[in-house]
Amino acid sequence: MDTYLFRKQIHRLPGKVIHHVPLPEPQVLEGHGARANIGKICQGCGYRQVLLVTDQTLHKLGYEQKIVQSLEESGVGCTLLADINSEPTVALIEAGRKIAMESKAECVIALGGGSVMDTCKMIAAGARLPHLRTRALLLKFLVVPGKTLPMITVPSTAGTGAEITVGAVVTNSRGTKSSTVLIGLHVTHVILDSELTVHAPQMVTAACGMDALSHVLEGAISDVDPDEENMRLSLEGTRLILQHLPIVMREPEKIESRLAMCRAAMYGGNAINTQLAGYVHAFAHSIGAKYHIPHGQAIALMLLPVMEYQKQACIAKYAALARHCRLVDETVADSTAADAFLQAIRNLIAICGMDNLPLPVKEADYEELTHMIAADSINYSAPMTFSNEDIRKVLKEVTKKE
Repeated sequence: MDTYLFRKQIHRLPGKVIHHVPLPEPQVLEGHGARANIGKICQGCGYRQVLLVTDQTLHKLGYEQKIVQSLEESGVGCTLLADINSEPTVALIEAGRKIAMESKAECVIALGGGSVMDTCKMIAAGARLPHLRTRALLLKFLVVPGKTLPMITVPSTAGTGAEITVGAVVTNSRGTKSSTVLIGLHVTHVILDSELTVHAPQMVTAACGMDALSHVLEGAISDVDPDEENMRLSLEGTRLILQHLPIVMREPEKIESRLAMCRAAMYGGNAINTQLAGYVHAFAHSIGAKYHIPHGQAIALMLLPVMEYQKQACIAKYAALARHCRLVDETVADSTAADAFLQAIRNLIAICGMDNLPLPVKEADYEELTHMIAADSINYSAPMTFSNEDIRKVLKEVTKKE
């Protein structure tokens, strides 16, 4: 069934709802090796005991040791949970919540990518709601009275923006992913440490950069009413990525550009919180789930096709992005500026080596994918509402390029 009229009628509703969700207002510390300051931060906050959560890969690389040492030097007790090797699950959250409560942790330190961040958000919430079973936490909107345990987030990638987003995606006991918006998420500090990203494989850097770009870009063109500062952050995040992602692809150890990418990814998290995403994500989520494609690659595959399809609805916004990114002169017509912006995105995808990725979409799957994409799009306030026929046209355009 085509739900186009219903989706068109409510397409601005998610943007209005999200504006009523209280957002974290963390202090941000950035620098190469900045995570070594966490001990002093915890000491200054009066924490006596913390839970440090990371994943198996980072643990094997020893990336948590600077944090552990700084905590020891500051007289702060630390319990380490370092066996995460998957996306958040009910079992992981339950184990983490139990450790947090038994160790009397007063803060959760999250070191890692989006999976670690989302796991820690749910641990921090669950520790404040001990009377609830873990599976009962998986509500669309989870209200945590008095806020979650304080969190210090240390992203190891410049992509998801999960260090500040109020959402978490968890795989439930049936193996199905469900998203939760935490009302009362208490992120007190974000540590942007370029040392964690500088040795990332090139394709990881590229995929994370595409993800971050999609967040700030879709935030900038969404059909919501952001305040001036949130729009500025989305525009600036786009500029930072266009300028610095090519640099880190050529010169992986360029510290200032790595930090700029970390900053842009955080701005992307802010865009998710305040402006939501759009059809790039609806397509990427659905195609990624159907064919098990990594999220960053799915984003790179769908970014231009979706942007080009909705160009007429977004000419003024694409032009504003082009001007902010200094791609054109202020006097250039909007249509020319919009074309320049699309070309800049096309060039960036090629620089990242993601212009010829295989896309295994099959014509036999169009109907299933169309319904998946339409359903996912209800979560966003996109600049236009795609009909089922619009969705099929984009799918056909993409597969035609194969």
